[in-house]
Amino acid sequence: MSTSHGTDEYLETIYFLAFPIGEYRPSGGGSTQAISARVAEMLGVSRASAGEMLKRLEAEGLVERGEHKEAILTEAGAERARKVVRKHRLIERLLTDFMGYTGAEAHVYADELGGTFSDDMIDRIEEKLGHPDRCPHGWPVDPDVEQEENRELVPLSDLGQGERATIVRLAEHDGELLHWFYDQGLVPGAAVEGGSLPEKAAAGLFVKRAA
Repeated sequence: MSTSHGTDEYLETIYFLAFPIGEYRPSGGGSTQAISARVAEMLGVSRASAGEMLKRLEAEGLVERGEHKEAILTEAGAERARKVVRKHRLIERLLTDFMGYTGAEAHVYADELGGTFSDDMIDRIEEKLGHPDRCPHGWPVDPDVEQEENRELVPLSDLGQGERATIVRLAEHDGELLHWFYDQGLVPGAAVEGGSLPEKAAAGLFVKRAA
């Protein structure tokens, strides 16, 4: 298992676990709390590694522990997590809009490049891009907009057979699945129907039901 994940990646994961949707929402109604086991699962690291990093983040004042020992972002931690999310999505747009990478490729490279861009650089990139609303996979650049929009979306897997919807976002956590979405033309704005895809794929497409 990889143990190379840094502070920003942990904060980003805890951020998504605090507002679960798609791959961050356990099947079977399980807990969505950012406990060590859940954080380890999402990052592909051992529970011991995740536990040690959470202790470090707590010592740095970026997280605090809840009633069930879950990691909760402090005000400082939440602010940093939102910056990480915004930076990632803008770098993805830079890679697709100006450098010709596919959406799936951009996600991988954005993870690797995030730490190399300063806040000022990201602001300039956003301006050059014309202040885009979304990343290539449909996720709002502004995390506050994302959280508001979450109320309107459901995974395609929640829809009944033949129920129609429009794809708004693509799951990013599974790189192979993300590539498959693009290969199949399952991109933001595409029309889909419930029961038309395998469960794993349907769970990774966040859709808005047809009116």
